[in-house]
Parts: sequence; C-alpha cells; structure tokens
Amino acid sequence: MEALAVVVLVGAIIVIGAVAAPRLHVPTPLLLLLLGIAVGFVPQEREVQLPSEAVLVLFLPALLFWESLTTSLREIRRDLRGILLLSTLLVVATAFGVAGIATALGLTWGAALILGAALAPTDATAVGAIAKSLPHRNMTVLRAESLMNDGTALVIFSIAVGIGVSQIDYSGWQITGLVALAYLGGGLIGALAGWGGTLILARIREPIANNALLVVIPFAAFLVAELISASGVIAVVVAGLALSQSGPRVGTPQARQQSLAFWSLATFFLNSALFVLVGIEVHVAVNAVEGDAFGPLLLLTLFAWIAVLVIRFGFQMASVFLIRLLDRRPSQRGRRMSHRARVVSTVSGFRGAVSLAVALAVPTVLASGEPFPGRDEIVFVTTGVVLLTLIVQGLLLPLVIRWAHFEPDTAFDDELAGAELAATTAALEHLTEEAARLGTDAGVRDRVAAQFEEHRALLDASPGVEEDELLRAQDRQAMELRLALLERKRAVMIELRDGGTINDTTLRTMQTRLDREALRLTQPEILE
Repeated sequence: MEALAVVVLVGAIIVIGAVAAPRLHVPTPLLLLLLGIAVGFVPQEREVQLPSEAVLVLFLPALLFWESLTTSLREIRRDLRGILLLSTLLVVATAFGVAGIATALGLTWGAALILGAALAPTDATAVGAIAKSLPHRNMTVLRAESLMNDGTALVIFSIAVGIGVSQIDYSGWQITGLVALAYLGGGLIGALAGWGGTLILARIREPIANNALLVVIPFAAFLVAELISASGVIAVVVAGLALSQSGPRVGTPQARQQSLAFWSLATFFLNSALFVLVGIEVHVAVNAVEGDAFGPLLLLTLFAWIAVLVIRFGFQMASVFLIRLLDRRPSQRGRRMSHRARVVSTVSGFRGAVSLAVALAVPTVLASGEPFPGRDEIVFVTTGVVLLTLIVQGLLLPLVIRWAHFEPDTAFDDELAGAELAATTAALEHLTEEAARLGTDAGVRDRVAAQFEEHRALLDASPGVEEDELLRAQDRQAMELRLALLERKRAVMIELRDGGTINDTTLRTMQTRLDREALRLTQPEILE
C-alpha cells in the first residue's frame, strides 16, 4: 500500500503542476520540482527515494528512445562535429574538472571521480522540458548532445566505481577498450535493433501489436547492450534514430496516431515523475549528512556548480576557436553561431535525474566489505548541483535568451509550408490517375479535386501582408465553423444515446469518427 500511496501522491502532484504552471507563468518542470521539495517536508514522505535502478533501466530507455525518435537526423549530421565534441570530450573535461575540485576540498580521488561522472552529462529530459523557447537549431544541438553524453558519463562512472570501490587498476589500453566497446558495441546493437524492428513493424498491421513492439525495442536494445558491457544508452539512441528514418515507411496511420498519443502521455508522466522525485530526494540527501559536514559540502556544491558552468563555456569557446583555425571552408562559416549563443548553451546545460541516479547507484561498501567513504557526500553534492541548474539556470534562461537577440527562426515553418505545397501539388497531378485506378465517379473526383485546388491556392498564395492575413483569418474561420458543426453533431449523438435511440457502442463509434475529423482539422495547431 505504501508504494501505491506514493504513486497516487506523485500523480496528484503532476496533475496539479500541469494545471497550475501555465497560470503562474512558470515552467512546469520547475513547479513540479518545487512541489516535490514541499512534499518532502511531510515526515511520512521523507523516506521516499528516487530508485536509481528504475531511472537507469526503466525511465532512461523510454525517454531517450522517444527523444531520439523525434530528433532530426539531418540536423544532427549538420552539427555532428560539435555534438560529438560536446558529448564526449566535454563530459570527460567536466568529470575530471569537478573531480579535481572535490579532491582539493577533501573527497578521496575515487569518490571525487564518481561525483564528476555524475555531474558531467546534461539531462535530455530537463533540456527538452525547460529549453523549449530556444531556436530550433540550438534546441536540436542541445537535445542531441544530451542524448549522447549519458553514454560517456556512464562509462566514466563504471571506471570510477572500479577504481574507487573494487580497487581495480586499469591500464590505458583497458580504458580504451571499455570506451570502444561502449560506443561501437552500443552503436552496432542499436543499428541491429532499428533494422530488425523495421522489418517486423512492416509486417504487423494491427496498431496495438505494432506499438507494443515499438515499446519493447528500446528496452531490448538496452538489455542486450548491457549484457555485453556495451552502452545501453548509445544502443537506444541509435535504435531510435534508425527507426525515425524507417518509421514513415512502415506501419499504418492508426498505428502512428496511437503511437503519438501513447508516447506523448507516457513520456510526460515519466518526465514529470522524475522532477517530483528529485524534489523529494533533496530531503533524503540532506538528512544523510552529519551537521558538521553541512557547511563544507555546501561550499563544494557551489564550487562544483560554478565549475560545471565555467568548463562548459570555456570548452565551447576553445573548441570553436580550434575548429575555425583548422576549417575555413565557406560551409563551415555558414554554420557558425555567435558567442552569445554559447552563453545560452552554457545556461541551458541542465543536470537532472540521470545525474542523481548515477550518484545513488554508488555501492555502499568497498570490495573489502568496509563502507564506501564519501557516498553520502556524493549524493548531497549531486542533488545540490541538480537543484541549482534546474532552479537558478531555469529561471535565468528566458532572460539570457532575450539578451542573446536570436534572429527569428522560421526555417521549420518555411520547410513545413514548402513540403505541404509540394505534397498537395503532387497529389493533384496524380488525382486523375488514382481516380481511374479506383474507379471513382467523376462527380466525386471533381469534388475532391476542387477541395485540393482550394487548399493549394491557400498554400501557394504570395499576397501582401494584409491579404495574407485575410486569407489566414478566413481559413481559421472555416476551421472554427467546421469544429462547431462537429460539436453540434456530437451533442445530437449524445441526446440520441440518452433518449435510448442508439446504444453506447454506436455513440462511441460515431464519436471516434468525429474525433478523427476534429484532429484532422486541428493537427497543425497540435504539432505546433
């Protein structure tokens, strides 16, 4: 019953936060974090802990898979060099930089390196939830970095645990082998999972079964990778990116709509639950530390947070200088970002539940059976840095974005409009051919052609500003009228059911049809 009570409590907080955050003009993740901290003051809830194993085995595969499935591979390729540098070398630099500070302030080298590994990666869920107001390209780079850097951090963590807990003396070649196995093995398994998943998905026409397999794929890829000591994170990300390319060619419209609805809701709940549990975990971390160590640990937390920011900004500036020095091609110049964009990227480098899960995964005892020194300190400092990045940086980010003066980012909207025009034009060109193939009546064919022509005319219009706004307003009015008529039809159906003229099954069937039509009309707004 205690576990059920926690589920109900976290669910209630999620609903409250989702409703209240827009009204308070506060990012939903920040409000959920603060509500989690507030709930932690209740004595009965102070013992609730964020399960490390659940985050690394349940939350992480699902969240990373959906993030990679909805990330543009083309845009990753465009900025691949920078993304690889940020997700590998920056993680290593951050881990060792934080470890050096922690060692100077009293932690053992083994505990300090584990702390560095925990704080090194940015959190994909936090970036996706809080940094939504960033321009499209900047957001894509941050998301891609966050998807990849967990794998690097977990490799460093496993090496640090081997050194600090199991007293393993790694050679340089052994470390190189571990890194190669993590990336190459994880990448290969992810590619196989994406390829095999595509073959099976293409043969499954039932929407439920299709989406059930889509849920299994990331966990299977993660499991197989971990069994051979490769990176489960890399396997999940590669599988998601592979399926993002093949997905549009397989499955059915019903399966894709069902998938979007399921993953949107599931990832929202998983994301939100993580922020609530991180807030509650603050009290567990504080209570585990003795009073006389509280002050020094607060100082270490502050220094570690500053180090994370300084190393991130300094690394970006140094890598950009080096790239510009070595690569002077015109194409490289066209991809350059301003230094203000790097300040925004620094502030957007949130840490989250993955960092805390890594800290909580530290074993409590050494290989000799003695307690592992510094575990409580690692959890305390990690929790503190996560709070500082989410709260302080999260509140500063909108101000920093306004200060950066980004140019209006219309690339996505322009691409969308161009693609819709091209698709509509191609459909019209093949309309007569398809109507003949299907044996469609001439009257039906002409009516459909007129509807497509009207839609293309709206897409292809190049009027002045006032005329363009008028066409958009008329288009919106037509949509609103159709939606109002659909609601009128829905009301009549409910009255027929209430009067006993039709049964509940008939009502549900009709309501499903009306909902599909309403979604068709409002789909562009939903996607925005």
